Amino acid sequence: MGGLLGLSRSIDRMNELIGRGVSWLILIAIFISAGNATVRKVLNTSSNAWLELQWYLFGAAFLFAAAYTLKQNEHIRIDIVYGLFSRRVQHWIDLFGHLVFLMPFVLLMLYYLGPYVERSWRTGEISNNAGGLTIWPAKSLLLIGFFLLALQGLSEIIKKIAVMRGLIPDPAPFISAHEAAEREGELLAGEAKLSETRPGEVPK
Repeated sequence: MGGLLGLSRSIDRMNELIGRGVSWLILIAIFISAGNATVRKVLNTSSNAWLELQWYLFGAAFLFAAAYTLKQNEHIRIDIVYGLFSRRVQHWIDLFGHLVFLMPFVLLMLYYLGPYVERSWRTGEISNNAGGLTIWPAKSLLLIGFFLLALQGLSEIIKKIAVMRGLIPDPAPFISAHEAAEREGELLAGEAKLSETRPGEVPK
């Protein structure tokens, strides 16, 4: 199990770096979008290449950050029923979801995306829009994104089994929506109390 946990840590570090790095793509896409809008309004012209580039950047950020989001346990979850169970039962639910839903879906996508991307690359597929970009790099983003998600799914399965066997602490303790709201309320109350304190006065 030690070797598998080492593999899991390596996958986590890689997706952590990638997830944090691609966040800058959103900022670049915003600047390009603003530039496109300005040129269109001021010069009454536009470029399909720049429009498609901002879509590609947003798609890359979304796809590459999916694995990072899974690592952070931030994917959308309806915890009305999930929160009623003990943490051990929740671990079993998570493990079942990873094995039965996540991994088969991701592997199926990789199976179909491989030939899809290879065919686009081999033919040098180009956008149908005038002056548009080459298509195969954008399609490759799909393949890379799902590959990273598959690796992170494997990492989560390894960690979940290790937690259930008591080998490592729970990296993502469950916090219900009610508990999260209570914590946020306490934090806001503390900040409000500090803001009311006069300069030089020690808060009670």
